[in-house]
Formats: sequence, C-alpha cells, structure tokens
Amino acid sequence: MTARTHIDDSHVEDSIRRTRRGDTAAFAVIVRRFETSLRTWLTGHVPPGIDVDEVAQRTFVAVFSRLDEYTPGSQFEAWLFTIARYQLKTEMTRLRRVADYHARYAPDLLQRELQRRGDEPPELLAARLDHLKVCLQGLGEHLRRFVTWRYDEEIPLEEMAVRSGRSVVAVKKQLWKIRQSLQQCVEARMAEAEGGAS
Repeated sequence: MTARTHIDDSHVEDSIRRTRRGDTAAFAVIVRRFETSLRTWLTGHVPPGIDVDEVAQRTFVAVFSRLDEYTPGSQFEAWLFTIARYQLKTEMTRLRRVADYHARYAPDLLQRELQRRGDEPPELLAARLDHLKVCLQGLGEHLRRFVTWRYDEEIPLEEMAVRSGRSVVAVKKQLWKIRQSLQQCVEARMAEAEGGAS
C-alpha cells in the first residue's frame, strides 16, 4: 500500500490551509495525492507533440499560485482538473501558433541565413567551423549525444525521444537550446578572435 492511498480529503484540506498560511512544504502532500491521476488524465487527452510532464508541472504551479481562490470544503480535485484543462488548452494554442509561425516564416528566414553564409569568405567559414568544434567539446557528454544522434547519425526525433526517455517536444526543445548555446559560443569566439587580431 502506497503513501498516496493514506492521503484522504481531510489531509488535502489541511495541507491547503497550511500552504495558505505560508507552509509551502505542505503543498507536497497535494502534489503526491493528485500527480498520478493528473498525469493519467493528461496522457489520455494530450495530442501528439505535447509533453505531459510539462503540462502537469504548469498545472501544479498554477494551483499553488491560485490556492487562495479555492473554496475550502468544495471539490478540490474537480477544481484542480479545471485548471489542468485550461493549461492543456493554453499549451495546444501556443503550439498551434508556433507551428503556424514556422510554416509561414521559417523557409524565408532559412533562405536569408543560407544566403548570408554563402556570401562569407571561405576563410571566415573555416574559422566558424573550427570554433564550432571547440564549442562542441565544451558541451557535456549528455548534450553532445543529441548532436551526434541528430546530425551525424541522422536519427529521427521520434527515435531520439525513445532513446532519451523524453517526449518529442522535449527533444526538440533540447536541440533548440543546444543550437542556441553553440551559436552564442561561436559568435563569442569569433568576436574574441577579431578583437585580438585588431
């Protein structure tokens, strides 16, 4: 028998009262009591591409920040799931907007960036590649494996998600962060090299 089965409604209400009084640690009781049912519900309702863990976490953050709005003694679980539905709807709307933006603007932005890089002198491109190699070495091993999978082995995102135990959305987000980090590293090294040469 797990600890969760011992957390009844009176424990939940008591934890809510204590959390409202400033005992933030008491909120852990609420998370333990509802996280399994919330994740189970989300798993059955999220479309492909949405990270269940992300929506669950946002739901608990929203519940914590809005705890003063809850009416003591009413159906807390129903109130929590109403917030979860709103968080899921918000995430779906956000992803639709992102997809729409990329569908409209990504090809043009990519074309401009390729044009800009194609106009660079060969020695500048070679310098960028050298800096990129150094920046890649600066990544942790757990991050370099994502780069290897995606760009060396050309593994699909779905397979990367399986290998890393993450959702496809989480893998995309991780790759985006890695690319941003590498780009900033290369630009910083390029600027430093130019400063030293002048």
